[in-house]
Amino acid sequence: MSTGSRYSIAVLPGDGIGHEVMPPALEVVEAVAAQHGFAVGWRELPWSCAYHHEHGRMMPEDGTDQLREHDAILLGAVGDPSLPDHVSLWGLLIPIRRAFDLYANIRPALLLPGVESPLRDTSRGIDILVVRENSEGEYSEIGGRFRPGTPEEVAVQEAVFSRRGTKRIIEYAARAAEQRSGRLTSATKSNGIIHSMTFWDEVFHEVMAEHPSVEGRLMHVDALAARFVSHPHDLDVVVGSNLFGDILTDIGAVIVGSMGMAPSANINPDADVPGMFEPVHGSAPDIAGRGIANPIGQIWSASMMLDHLGETAAAATIMEAVRGVLGEGGPRTADLGGSATTADVTAAVLDRIRDSAPQNGARS
Repeated sequence: MSTGSRYSIAVLPGDGIGHEVMPPALEVVEAVAAQHGFAVGWRELPWSCAYHHEHGRMMPEDGTDQLREHDAILLGAVGDPSLPDHVSLWGLLIPIRRAFDLYANIRPALLLPGVESPLRDTSRGIDILVVRENSEGEYSEIGGRFRPGTPEEVAVQEAVFSRRGTKRIIEYAARAAEQRSGRLTSATKSNGIIHSMTFWDEVFHEVMAEHPSVEGRLMHVDALAARFVSHPHDLDVVVGSNLFGDILTDIGAVIVGSMGMAPSANINPDADVPGMFEPVHGSAPDIAGRGIANPIGQIWSASMMLDHLGETAAAATIMEAVRGVLGEGGPRTADLGGSATTADVTAAVLDRIRDSAPQNGARS
């Protein structure tokens, strides 16, 4: 059904291959927008490590105020060897996440047809949805160093787990499980981390009592990481703290074929604020400028953006095109064992989208 809506999207290509995978995603969104009867306005912002070298910061002081004017944020990649990683992370990504309280980081690990996993047996498929707490936990700013540069130097980093923050992310994961198979696994380490993780477990049990249709289980994060490799078909929705979710989702990306395929959404489902959508492959400076980066992670992230904006049919069109290209032996980049360029893969996805349009030109 045609929506007639118009969306304003802030585009941050960022660094490295972000500049190579972002244009394909914009092309794909424009193609499905034309089919499904909505419009998109792009506003490209140069905030990046290059911007930092020129201005001494990753984005302007009013950067988040500028972003607030948009319906969503599409991010390419951030990071450059010329700056320490924590400068780009804490200068751009984390301030955006916290300004809009984007507490839910959603990362699917889905093995698409035609993609080879490094795992020996994937006959039962892999379809895991990791829900990562994105606002507090181990990635707090609380801490510091005592007697820096001396033999007695001490570094202290505090993990912060609030009842509000813990409950709302587990609630989100439980609702997601209700929409899927009804199975939810919580990453914990309460046998060794005695305060924060026992608290996490207690809140998990409280939330599970409010969702009797969900089968909830706790699993120590080290055992759960092994489970991703040995029995990924046993997992459906996984919820974890900021650090645990970060680590598990990288494992999830690799077992379904490539980091270049991995999308993510940073959202606040409780507030009218722009979500941020980004692939998780990073800026990949080793291949930047060669035109061989896999654009699917960025395209998939754009599909998640459209789904979040309510354009579910357009989002599905994108993913059907991606499935078609991969499942029927279409071009693939080197990370998937092929030799195609970024442009080759993009052209194949766009062709699939155009082929899916109604023959009479009517919008659905």
